Amino acid sequence: MTEIADIGEFLRSRRARLRPEDVGLPVFNRHRRVPGLRREELAQLAGVSVAYLTRLEQGKGNNVSAEVIGAITRALRLSDTEHEHLTRLVKCQDRRKYGPPPLQQVRTALGQLLASLEGVPAYVTGPRSDLLGWNPMAAALFGDWDRLPPQERNWARLVFLEPGHRRLFADWESKAADVVGALRLYAGCYPDDPRLLTLVGELSVKSETFRRLWAGHDVKESNHGVQRLRHPLVGELTLSFESFRLPDDPEQSLTVYHAPPGSAAAENLRLLASWDASVSTR
Repeated sequence: MTEIADIGEFLRSRRARLRPEDVGLPVFNRHRRVPGLRREELAQLAGVSVAYLTRLEQGKGNNVSAEVIGAITRALRLSDTEHEHLTRLVKCQDRRKYGPPPLQQVRTALGQLLASLEGVPAYVTGPRSDLLGWNPMAAALFGDWDRLPPQERNWARLVFLEPGHRRLFADWESKAADVVGALRLYAGCYPDDPRLLTLVGELSVKSETFRRLWAGHDVKESNHGVQRLRHPLVGELTLSFESFRLPDDPEQSLTVYHAPPGSAAAENLRLLASWDASVSTR
């Protein structure tokens, strides 16, 4: 999980999913030894030398311009999130001098804001998808996170290792992919984070699905969307969510779930709110 290896692995994984004919290149040899685009073909499409692309894949591409990153993005048909990830991989080398973010906590005022959000589940996540704070409605919807040791309050651990959370998400595979994609984005700037390495190592040992998704190098940032849940008390809920990065700390995000007024999901949230979740807001 070193940064040098990750740049090369990410680019090779993106090359592997494209065929020459997908990008308008002729195929002279049907029996190719490597899947997808060769490095020489990507260099041709991006308008850079093979030697330059080789250095970039080896983590030696200093002072890579936005134009070159854009050319590679277009050649590999990267999504906006993948483009951002590649940019982070190339540009975040200076952050390694300072190491990963320290252990974080929710600001007092933000904690008060969480507590004031009645009737809607809300929580704050930090680096590595750690759960830093939540309100009683989030506890009622997702479970009593307060009972967990702090090191286990993490979306990746919950989604891949907690059977209750696996049953909760109607589309568990999609949620799992979202979680891994977010971890990959974080790893773009902090690949040597000891807590990240420990987390990835544990999940790789305990979950074959996590190993497969992590090896895919897919990146994803879900800022909004729809989540279908199967709650053990109120049954199915279809909720929309919005996630906002905090302006004074982009490593933290506030996520809020809501349902259309008058919908069955809104009524189920109201029922949940009427029960005491026995969880204090952190």
